[in-house]
Amino acid sequence: MRITLVVILATMCAPAAAWAQSDTTVLFIGNSFTYGHGSPVRFYRSDTVTDLNNTGIGGVPALFKSFTDQIGSDYDVYVETQPGSGLDFHLENRLGTIGRRAWDAVVMHGQSTLDFEDPGNPAKLIDTSGRIADFLHASNPSVEVHLMATWSRADQTYRPEGAWAGQPIDAMAKEVRAGYDQAAQASAAITSVVPVGEAWNRAMETGVADSNPYDGIEFGTVSLWTYDYYHASTYGYYLEALVVFGRLTGRDPRSLGDHECSAFELGLSRQEAGALQQVAFDTLVSAADGLTPAPFVLDNPASLARCVGRR
Repeated sequence: MRITLVVILATMCAPAAAWAQSDTTVLFIGNSFTYGHGSPVRFYRSDTVTDLNNTGIGGVPALFKSFTDQIGSDYDVYVETQPGSGLDFHLENRLGTIGRRAWDAVVMHGQSTLDFEDPGNPAKLIDTSGRIADFLHASNPSVEVHLMATWSRADQTYRPEGAWAGQPIDAMAKEVRAGYDQAAQASAAITSVVPVGEAWNRAMETGVADSNPYDGIEFGTVSLWTYDYYHASTYGYYLEALVVFGRLTGRDPRSLGDHECSAFELGLSRQEAGALQQVAFDTLVSAADGLTPAPFVLDNPASLARCVGRR
């Protein structure tokens, strides 16, 4: 059986372990937080996914595709993105693209502050996510629609003009998550919220990631933000993809192992990859996602040479 899965970034999804043995199609719909602005992830392995807008994007969808290939699952991954947009843009301009087929699942996310004109107000997200979910259900009543809650922006927290200025760095992600929760609760057509922002918070709380890029990066930590302190770095997008992977497949992100090929190809150390996989796992477990602990364990760790030249 051929299963079709759409991912429109904006909230959270239930485990999809039942799809693991199927030829599954995934469509990511979002903005620069999906396509990896500000990092090598943007055009990473773009030949492994289908960009419906023909802009050559690989992004987080290509990371997801790489992860699923490495666990032996057959996923066809599609991308539909627009920079600087919320779900209102996709609702008004891209339904023809989104509606080309009856998808089995969708993961989508909105604008990073919830609303350009009124940061922190979830009203627009609640309205637009529900309308897109209803549109998708009209084509396939069994479609799973997952919203992805995004992260705290350092520029919105540490800069005096930021909407979350003066608050702790985790505050924005918590408020964004609350908005996505309201959107999910308002529509029976929405399945869940993917806790990416919470994974960022956890990475900072546990000392895996630095919490303030404006005062330098603490030795032994990574920066989840790129140069604009707004978008993600390679580390941030890698963590995003791990959380999405765990939610959609129902697999422990640690099952990829610290010798995971995308981390190697993008320049992460084995220690960094392993630490971010642990953060993703702990976040999903704390969100009661029902993951079965299954870390990758080998007496003699696999050689990273196997990653070289892979298709």
